[in-house]
Amino acid sequence: MSETGDRVGLPCPSCSPGGETVHEVLKPGGQATVRCTDCDHTHKTEIPEPETRPITIVVSQDGESFSTEMEVPAEGGVAVGEEFVVDTEDALMQVRITGIELGPEHRVEDAAITSVDTLWTRAIDNVSVDVTLHPKDGDADRTRSVRINVPGDMEFVVGDTVEFGDEEFTIEGLHVREDAPEYRHEKLDHDGDMVYAKDLKRVYGRDESLTAWSAW
Repeated sequence: MSETGDRVGLPCPSCSPGGETVHEVLKPGGQATVRCTDCDHTHKTEIPEPETRPITIVVSQDGESFSTEMEVPAEGGVAVGEEFVVDTEDALMQVRITGIELGPEHRVEDAAITSVDTLWTRAIDNVSVDVTLHPKDGDADRTRSVRINVPGDMEFVVGDTVEFGDEEFTIEGLHVREDAPEYRHEKLDHDGDMVYAKDLKRVYGRDESLTAWSAW
């Protein structure tokens, strides 16, 4: 249902009775009060609600997944890599589409929403990032891996030294996920190269933590 402040396309009886202009909703309801943004004419009209259809959405987060059903606009299409908000019983979650299923074992990269059976997605508002750390002396036997939990829009920049709790490391390389938008390369290792946490498959860094040098 339309809300106050929404903008919708409607015919204006004053300046465009045969076409649509952008109108601002001043007062929603069965006979809504709207204002034409082209000529400022205010009038009452019924705002048609967009047709929707239910879609099954599978959300993956930290190795676990759950499914939910959501009503989505029946017009338009979807594509792998697009992001949207899923309204679950527990919370609103920002997700990225990783797969589009039209039927059993029939997956495509993009499709009209009317033909979609299931959207496979990955939560990206808060993500876990795997980090491989090697010691300053280059001893490969002392390389270790840690996992950090960060906001999806956090920036990781090659050359930066960062701290997460007891962990401190200098970022030396970034491995980009396959479902991420276009970056220059799959692996980035030049100073200043940046990748958002939600787009990272793995971070490589030089261990600066004091705990890394403990004999125990």
